[in-house]
Amino acid sequence: MKSIRLRDGKERSLLRRHPWVFESSIQSGKADAGETVRVEAHDGRFLAWASFSPSSAIRVRAWSFDAAERIDAAFFERRIHRALAMRTRLAVASEGVRLIHGEADGLPGLIVDRYADVLCAQFLSVGVERWKATIADVLLAATGLTCLYERSDANVRKLEGLEPQTGWLRGGEIATQASESGSGPTDEDAVVLGAATPQASATDVTIREHDWRLTLDVAEGHKTGFYLDQRDNRKLFADMVRQFGSQRVLNCYCYTGGFSVAALAGGAAHVTSVDSSAPALARATAHVALNGFDPQRHETADSDVNQYLRQSLEQGKTFDAIVLDPPKFAPTAAHAERAARAYKDINRLALKLLAPGGLLLTFSCSGGINADLFHKIVAGAGIDAGVDAAILRRLEAAPDHPTTLEFPEGEYLKGLALLKR
Repeated sequence: MKSIRLRDGKERSLLRRHPWVFESSIQSGKADAGETVRVEAHDGRFLAWASFSPSSAIRVRAWSFDAAERIDAAFFERRIHRALAMRTRLAVASEGVRLIHGEADGLPGLIVDRYADVLCAQFLSVGVERWKATIADVLLAATGLTCLYERSDANVRKLEGLEPQTGWLRGGEIATQASESGSGPTDEDAVVLGAATPQASATDVTIREHDWRLTLDVAEGHKTGFYLDQRDNRKLFADMVRQFGSQRVLNCYCYTGGFSVAALAGGAAHVTSVDSSAPALARATAHVALNGFDPQRHETADSDVNQYLRQSLEQGKTFDAIVLDPPKFAPTAAHAERAARAYKDINRLALKLLAPGGLLLTFSCSGGINADLFHKIVAGAGIDAGVDAAILRRLEAAPDHPTTLEFPEGEYLKGLALLKR
């Protein structure tokens, strides 16, 4: 077993069970990409078993802090079963569930989502890449499923020295046969989605979330196909729209319209969905029909959100509820200053567009913007807009996307539910 020795004083993070060691903390030692190494303090004390990444600034990712534990197939079986057991206890109200959430589940770089009978996985570090075949087998055995699609196409793989990889990792033939035989998405789903053929593709999946039906494509959608982290916030929005009687709703950065469906389910008279992706807007429109809502209650705008907000303000429009769920403006703290300006601008415009008593759900999924900073940004937007608002809720990712005590960096999604006064 190869060893990595840390510089004096650099063992503190591992002693706190934080799973990362940066290149600058290493005194000596090297290994192959993804190889398991023994991590030692400067005096030779055992700290952790970890995977080694020769290309990444995060040079070491800890698997275990137990000196007696061995990193083998049984280790991955234990970790995966533990993660699945936690999700079972959560009783998630959806057929879409985050089963493995990377470092928070003791499997750095591994993301696994379940969409009905299909698993979709991202292998984002050399450690899990090296164990990919074992992990795939354990996942299918543990869930009893047969289909696993790989979406290892995130940019972070480049930092690990890995090329993008996508496609069926297990069960592609079964998935294709299911689609062709009609046991996948129904004919109704395919027609609503505007499919070119009577059947949707083998990578199209329909899930139930709360009382709604939503569709996704594991091969083409964002992340692994869908934003499961906003599941509970979508239900909260539906409840708030009903509670406050919000009639005119604006959903910005709407993607495939999850918050739009929630607003209609909450009784909104009219919802406008804004996004710069025509395919996403088409699926949002399809979701309105799929859930039986009157299409006259929904419209889409293929537009830059900032531009749409400015034009709406110039036109004297107002809305009773607005959702701001933008993409990642600040992937790291180095981007925080520029991102803060962008977040402040869209929140200022949204607050001005809200009618008195209006509701704003505003989010940041940027790792470089923490919850306190986001609060300050939105507060600054309110001052610039001349608006006072009460915080109804502080929002975060659904609990199947856990943040652990040892790894606070996992708290990437943060949000505020505000009531304009």
